[in-house]
Amino acid sequence: MEYAVEIENLTKKFGSFTAVDNISFKIPKGKIFGFLGPNGSGKSTTIRMICGVLHPTSGKGLVMGRDIVKETEAVKQNLGYMSQKFSLYEDLTVEENLDFYGGIYGLDKETRDSRKKELIMMANLIGKEKSLAGTLSGGWKQRLALGCALIHKPQLLVLDEPTAGVDPVSRRVFWEIIHALSRQGITILVTTHYMDEAESCDTVAFIFNGKLINIASPQELIAQENAKNLEDIFITYVERVTNRKVSSTFTEMKFLRGEE
Repeated sequence: MEYAVEIENLTKKFGSFTAVDNISFKIPKGKIFGFLGPNGSGKSTTIRMICGVLHPTSGKGLVMGRDIVKETEAVKQNLGYMSQKFSLYEDLTVEENLDFYGGIYGLDKETRDSRKKELIMMANLIGKEKSLAGTLSGGWKQRLALGCALIHKPQLLVLDEPTAGVDPVSRRVFWEIIHALSRQGITILVTTHYMDEAESCDTVAFIFNGKLINIASPQELIAQENAKNLEDIFITYVERVTNRKVSSTFTEMKFLRGEE
């Protein structure tokens, strides 16, 4: 089997704090890999190392056969990145954003114009080419940001909470696009807090306090834990690691009942 990402004993420390603690995993080419965990669990730090933005303290990693430390620029050329903040220039139009990102990756005008047309069609932005990105709704911005991440034809697409804050319809459309890209051979690494999205991934990995807890297909994990869904498993893992029941700390407030 060919792998798009190969991570071995990857560790990142910030002083005495260990953000990522000796994790290992592989992502087969053309598959969707869900990277799950609470905020502060080490997901973003791992992604930054995979993208070549942050050097690991120890361990190693390969992206499309390129070393994430020694071949950083080659790694960056092979991947597209999209965050929940969309990374768009809001005072540029739809076309200008795509042109800008195409220029960053050194695409010639003919290639850029050809891909731009296809990406605008994919994002269903026909008729909005001259609209400023800042005037678009969250769902439109999301799809434009995806187009910008794809314009240089990356082999690995990294999506960091890409559907945060968008409506259910936009989420559904976005994931239809993601599965279509996977069928075309693009490997996708995605973080999400929506467990219904995670259940549509080929493989999911849970990370907590910098440690990798488990990695398998959603169906295998649900069977292993005899659970109804991934959300239940997510909560189970957190409770198991912290040895503490996940529950509300809400205390009834007398002033709301007019007893103050």
